Amino acid sequence: MYDAIIVGGGIVGASVAYHLARRDVETLLIDRHDDGRATDAGAGIISPATSSRTASNEWFELALDAAAYYPTLDERLTEEQDGDTGYSNCELLSVAVGDDEVPEFDATTDRIEKRRSRFGQPEPGTTTELTSDEARSKFPALAPTQRCRAYSDAARVDAQMFTAALLRAGKHHGLTTVEQDVTDIVHENGVVTGVNTADGDSYDAETVVVAGGAWSQAFETSLGVSIPVEPQRGQIIHLDCHDADTASWPILGAFRGHYMVPWPDNRVGVGATRETDSGFQPRTTVEGVHEVLDEVLRVAPGLRDAAVDEIRVGLRPRSADQLPVLGPIPTVEGVHLATGHGATGLQLGPYSGKLVADGISGESVDIEQFSVTRFE
Repeated sequence: MYDAIIVGGGIVGASVAYHLARRDVETLLIDRHDDGRATDAGAGIISPATSSRTASNEWFELALDAAAYYPTLDERLTEEQDGDTGYSNCELLSVAVGDDEVPEFDATTDRIEKRRSRFGQPEPGTTTELTSDEARSKFPALAPTQRCRAYSDAARVDAQMFTAALLRAGKHHGLTTVEQDVTDIVHENGVVTGVNTADGDSYDAETVVVAGGAWSQAFETSLGVSIPVEPQRGQIIHLDCHDADTASWPILGAFRGHYMVPWPDNRVGVGATRETDSGFQPRTTVEGVHEVLDEVLRVAPGLRDAAVDEIRVGLRPRSADQLPVLGPIPTVEGVHLATGHGATGLQLGPYSGKLVADGISGESVDIEQFSVTRFE
């Protein structure tokens, strides 16, 4: 008998499990390691203060708290387990290379100023306009820019490393993990009692958290609740830049929805596609690879000689309104959701997991605006 079972071991589920285990909650995490899990193919950009992804204030406030929590969690994980967390601070450049990007650049600048006035973020002095030459001095492969804004307070996270650190630290606190496929969430008289797996095993618990990413919708019929989360395929390519000192390069974001994230090992992650009609098919496509590499050559032609090291494909759990789905469901007592983060799961996931764990532990948390009941 467990106190809590977490279904799904991506960065969100791992965070819920870690935070519960740290509170001495007897916790079991069950994960089937699906191909195409979003955590394994995310960019890892942490910079909500400059994001042009959405105008939603609900998303922005959550993202600010999530970004602010990362350093605290990173420090804690560093103390509680032996591996690298994959989290680090870095600079971010937002660039308009083509004339068509300038209006969106200016609109984002206006949004940043309005958010700064309302929320105090980004903090004064952390954003600076750069000339084209100044921008290229920071990211040598960059094309000449029409406009560029630098943000000094961004961060990046290797999601696979951070998730592994969460699980190692969770196990230090007593977390149990198994690799199985949960087929049913069992409940009686409107109260959850546990889960069944494809191997024929049953596990009992008074709390179950569905953190199944794009696959979370599989439980909606048995739970009697709509979980409008669908897969959005993202293809991201990792380039080997040979002897380039990519560790010192900033993150690069242009205004056609793509980005470049440098890493210390001469590697740059570039992407990503946002395919809403992909279904559950985590495969590389000619069209997707062409889209990503075409944008690389447009924005950073200096990367033309880089080698294609790896192509990753992730199915992002995109909710109907592009906001996370968090907290208890109304139909079965003891069942909670932690899904629907879309393309911002790495940015929001660890903090979302903490909020769900806090709620389960009886703390007062303000996540009603992310409740699944909003879709009724």
